[in-house]
Amino acid sequence: MTKIKIIPTFYSRDKKPTLRLLLTLTAVAAVIVTLLIALGGEKYSAAVGITVAVYSLCAAVALFRAFRQQLQYSPYSYNTIFYIGFALFALSVLSEFTVLSVLMLKAPDVYQGFTLIHTLLASAHNFMFYTFPFIFIFSLMLCISNISLIRHEGWRPVNLLGIILSFILVGGFMLLYFFNYYASGSETEVMIHDLFTNLFAAIYLYFECMMIGTVISSAITSRYEPEKNMDFIIILGCSLRKDGTPTPLLKSRIDRAVKFYEEQKQLTGKEAVFVTSGGQGTDEAVAEGASMKRYLTEKGISPERIIEEDKSTNTLENMKFSKEKISAINPNAEIAFSTNKYHVFRSGLLAAGIDMRVTGIGASTKWYFWPNAAVREFAGLISKQKGRQLTILALMIVFYAVLTVIAYQLF
Repeated sequence: MTKIKIIPTFYSRDKKPTLRLLLTLTAVAAVIVTLLIALGGEKYSAAVGITVAVYSLCAAVALFRAFRQQLQYSPYSYNTIFYIGFALFALSVLSEFTVLSVLMLKAPDVYQGFTLIHTLLASAHNFMFYTFPFIFIFSLMLCISNISLIRHEGWRPVNLLGIILSFILVGGFMLLYFFNYYASGSETEVMIHDLFTNLFAAIYLYFECMMIGTVISSAITSRYEPEKNMDFIIILGCSLRKDGTPTPLLKSRIDRAVKFYEEQKQLTGKEAVFVTSGGQGTDEAVAEGASMKRYLTEKGISPERIIEEDKSTNTLENMKFSKEKISAINPNAEIAFSTNKYHVFRSGLLAAGIDMRVTGIGASTKWYFWPNAAVREFAGLISKQKGRQLTILALMIVFYAVLTVIAYQLF
């Protein structure tokens, strides 16, 4: 019996996935809806609802398909986050309009055209309600892990990131819930009220989809096991102890790299070369690359199989300077990198930014450490490619703003 591979093989696809088909379907659906409204008005309201439901199904399928193909093409990409996050939103819209279409067919006098507009307007709100159990549990885990982190590692502002994000997530939901619960005043005042809530929900929806997409993409890339044919294994550095020895966090990265090295050697006989990457910080006794090299030799790795990179000061430089050393030896080398699981996705993304094809190996992290670290990684991801993200966010805001005005003009 053939074993089904749930996680697709990374870098097994040569062509980058596109959403041209989805854009075409969007145009077709828009034309159909426009014609139905123009020709029949309320008479074809159910047909409009069915069209939106079918379109949402096609959008969800297209986005899930693009997500899988993106993993096969290049797993470390912002597209990976976007595809899976908004595929879930498309499923949410599908469920709403499927139910609404059935109701409109059964009771056309009750469920009419205005219901379609208001259901579409409420799509962002509804997605927030559907996902709130996940958001609440996620926020609770962040708070618990942050409290444990502070108990183990001491109080620092950075150790409060998880708690801050938890309050933003839950607080944003509660603010929208109570603010949107009741509105009074003139029609203009109510419209302004609805406009604010719809735009707030759209912004919340965008960042929530990106966060969910990041969680899923990070989980997949951190659990992926590369093929046992690597020529080089880069070990990404992090802070050292005062005596110049690796911290437990850095040891976990080194030990994970050694484990992969030994498994590959036993399975295929191929011995990879380690690249210990990390410079010397102002508060460090030696360079991180040198400390890692010494640790590797103590574990029985021959110095001849270790290349030391001791100039980098961050993850991007880790990748850049390591690439230079590897390319000088073998420009077509198969490369893996070892880091902690929460750090795999963003590290791979930085490597992709310098046209470096690598595959991450995720090392385990103490349970109370990774949620707060994951928040930092998410903040780092969101801070990149601001132009593209602002464009998508602006389009969403315009869509909900225009739809709100149309709803009050027509109904």
